Amino acid sequence: MVGESGKPRAVIVGGSIAGISGAHALTLAGWDVLVLEKTDTPPTGSSTGAGLGLDPLSQLIIESWLPQPQFLHNITVPLAIDQNQATDSEKKVSWTLVRNESFNFRAAHWADLHGLLYNALPPRIFLWGHLFLSFQVADDKDSVKVKAKVLETGKVIEIVGDLLVAADGCLSSIRQKYLPDFKLRYSGYCAWRGVFDFSETGTLETIMAIQKAYPDLGKCLYSVLGSCTHSGFYELLNKKLNWIWYVNQPEPEVEGTSVTMKVSSDMIQKMHQEAEKVWIPELVKVIKETKDPFLNVIYDSDPIGKIFWDNVVLVGDAAHPTTPHCIRSTNMSILDAAVLGKCLEKWGAEKLESALQEYQLIRQPVTSKQVLHARLVGRIKQGLVLSDQEPFNPKSAKPEDCEKLLQRNTPFYNDVPLLLASSPPSI
Repeated sequence: MVGESGKPRAVIVGGSIAGISGAHALTLAGWDVLVLEKTDTPPTGSSTGAGLGLDPLSQLIIESWLPQPQFLHNITVPLAIDQNQATDSEKKVSWTLVRNESFNFRAAHWADLHGLLYNALPPRIFLWGHLFLSFQVADDKDSVKVKAKVLETGKVIEIVGDLLVAADGCLSSIRQKYLPDFKLRYSGYCAWRGVFDFSETGTLETIMAIQKAYPDLGKCLYSVLGSCTHSGFYELLNKKLNWIWYVNQPEPEVEGTSVTMKVSSDMIQKMHQEAEKVWIPELVKVIKETKDPFLNVIYDSDPIGKIFWDNVVLVGDAAHPTTPHCIRSTNMSILDAAVLGKCLEKWGAEKLESALQEYQLIRQPVTSKQVLHARLVGRIKQGLVLSDQEPFNPKSAKPEDCEKLLQRNTPFYNDVPLLLASSPPSI
């Protein structure tokens, strides 16, 4: 099927980072793209979501999508150091476990990155306020019909395309159609998250105290391990500090289709009290003064053997739900999109199956190992049972055990797929 422009058409379900990255990569590959997103308007400012880290390859890919590559540096701050340290909750003292000063990531607020990518797209690609309902692949496998509800009017519309890209997250309903028995795996812990805004009046003392306690803030990803718990934090642009704190607990009940739980003031108060028992006072003060902290239930899944069927393909968290410990979710989504775009460009719409097979061949072995490694790192940092060794204890850990905590030990850490390495611009 060819659209009015004479180009093949891709329908992308989900307008978060995976979907918007897919829109860029497929547009560059010569496809017409429509993105269905149930949110009614683009996010504005930095009120949505939290912080994320971009690895060097993702930075290059994003820059290749922008009319002015330097714009990425304008919304990010460098993460030159990856440091893991331990805290003694009784003595309230900290010490460094392991440190890498050649990290080369950059940190962004989710909404800032999304806005940058959205503003660099051609107009009329996003259909805001469109709730995906269902899809049907044609008998001849040449097209796919997608149904969506326009939330403002309640009208149900149909869109026909050559390719359906499922960028609908770890709870993907598109994936569910092909893998009805698929289940997410609860990690054993949840994560409190927040962004502390220290541009506001009265925060100077708090930010100066934590900057003194963690002197490399502003260029460092800190991961701090306590007894069977850990936290991570780093600065963002515009005087913001992103933090996350993982808490071992039984799996909570989650309503609806989100992994973010609604939290009450009682839950927040209890969290504050627990923080006082675990962390140094400077970090506790940041946590207490953060407005609207939220709680994520942390899931991943065992690797999925197949990530495309006919002319339907999975990208991002729909293809490989992961825990956050290796900073892979956003980076895998961006790389999925870039590789998919190059495969479609190489093979053309008339050889769609070959394109999707190559995409799966390149991405599936990489993402599978990265998901399992992130799972292992999470269990190590949370002091959970490990299959081949004693649970990690930061007070008695050997240097070789601490080395496993660093991001650089993620499988395929510096890997650039040949398909991208041989393609401009200088990736």
